[in-house]
Amino acid sequence: METQDRLAERFEPHRSRLRAVAYRMLGSGSDADDAVQETWLRLSRADTSEVANLSGWLTTVVSRICLDMLRTRTARREELVGARLPDRWDGGAPGADGGPGPAAGGDGPGVGADRPRPGTDPEHEALLADSVGRALLVVLDTLTPAERVAFVLHDLFAVPFQQLAPIVERSPVAAKKLASRARHKVRGTPAVDAAELTRHREVVQAFLAAARDGDMAGLLAVLAPDVVRRADPAALPPGAPTTLRGARAVAEQTMVFGRGSRRAEPLLIDGHVGIAVAPRGRLRLAITVTVRDDRIAAYEVIADPARLRRLDLAVLTG
Repeated sequence: METQDRLAERFEPHRSRLRAVAYRMLGSGSDADDAVQETWLRLSRADTSEVANLSGWLTTVVSRICLDMLRTRTARREELVGARLPDRWDGGAPGADGGPGPAAGGDGPGVGADRPRPGTDPEHEALLADSVGRALLVVLDTLTPAERVAFVLHDLFAVPFQQLAPIVERSPVAAKKLASRARHKVRGTPAVDAAELTRHREVVQAFLAAARDGDMAGLLAVLAPDVVRRADPAALPPGAPTTLRGARAVAEQTMVFGRGSRRAEPLLIDGHVGIAVAPRGRLRLAITVTVRDDRIAAYEVIADPARLRRLDLAVLTG
């Protein structure tokens, strides 16, 4: 058996990669830290004398830990998509109050079993979400635990199916099918052709850019004169109208509440370009957008958890 100090020296070079794997599987910096810390604890108790590939061994262990954590979430019915909103949404989200508003490494836990695990502050968590992509994290949350693990390992970290199969408790052929099904869900199926999808994406991106910059002229240019904004009451302050009409009214509200656009990212919603508002990679609001003649003719802010769960979400590629 190796000494703890020697094991720690061997573990340390793998720590960042293990945390990157765990973060993409779990979507939470603190949960990723927990998974990596548990991986170290298991290594410290294991006989590694016959482990020829320590990187592969550690990847397998952290992946199984993450899979168990994801299954526990499901069993406890933890709602990572559409978690309950406070009575008043104060995140300055896009579309709330009329505004459009809103790939991980980083330091992992100490390797010693008796060393304290550093906390993950909100700012660091937001940086992690930015590095991975908020839209990807949102979509990964819609996969089953086994699908998520298979997709992350194979498509993001190039783990071969022979190694992946025992982790997800399937044959290599079945594991390949599992990853393929997850990939299809992540990519989605656009409801329009590629050229139209590109135009709609450009309109939505211009909308978000104008909101972030506080650009009134830019907002008026991208909004149709008779644009209609609708919103779930949960996305609005008390007493705010659920419907706004007209480019000027919508743009003015956007100027007030557009700060939340920094937490927004385009994605595919039911086959069309929309917007996800996802602080730290967790979906809080979804915005469906109707584009007509290269302008936004209408959009709706969805905050109700039941409605959010029914949406078909996918990552915009290209």
